[in-house]
Amino acid sequence: MGRGRRDKVFLSQEQRERLEKISRNGQAPTKKILHAQILLMSDEGERAARKWTDVEISEALNLHVNTVGRIRKQFLEQGEASALERKARSKPPVDPIVDGETEAKIIALYCSEPPAGRAHWSVRVLTQELKRRTIVTKISRETVRRTLKKTNCVPGKRKDFVS
Repeated sequence: MGRGRRDKVFLSQEQRERLEKISRNGQAPTKKILHAQILLMSDEGERAARKWTDVEISEALNLHVNTVGRIRKQFLEQGEASALERKARSKPPVDPIVDGETEAKIIALYCSEPPAGRAHWSVRVLTQELKRRTIVTKISRETVRRTLKKTNCVPGKRKDFVS
């Protein structure tokens, strides 16, 4: 944790070395490198090359002044890891179309008898039938194909299940 008075960042030698390594190696994600540079420039300890203001840091790194303050505050309150790492999403941005129940219905339909005049279910016909039966309101052929592939059901090569 940063040894800070109010909103001043004082990095230890080990912290400074870790942050310099992150900002110099080029292998870390861009946001992590930027955050490490913000913390290095915000350091007001005796090893700091110069004292930077938030405005100078934001102009040098082409960031908003509020971002610099937010990263520094996060470092002081929650520690180095929190200031460098991105917060993990609690849920995906778009809910999945195929959940377990829908997947079971797709597989059950695929294992049933194909429509009249067809020897097997094609992905296109299966997708149309899923929409017609209102199992799903909107689904792409690719989603149906991936669902079947995930469960080792390959369209066109239907195997009868033996119990």
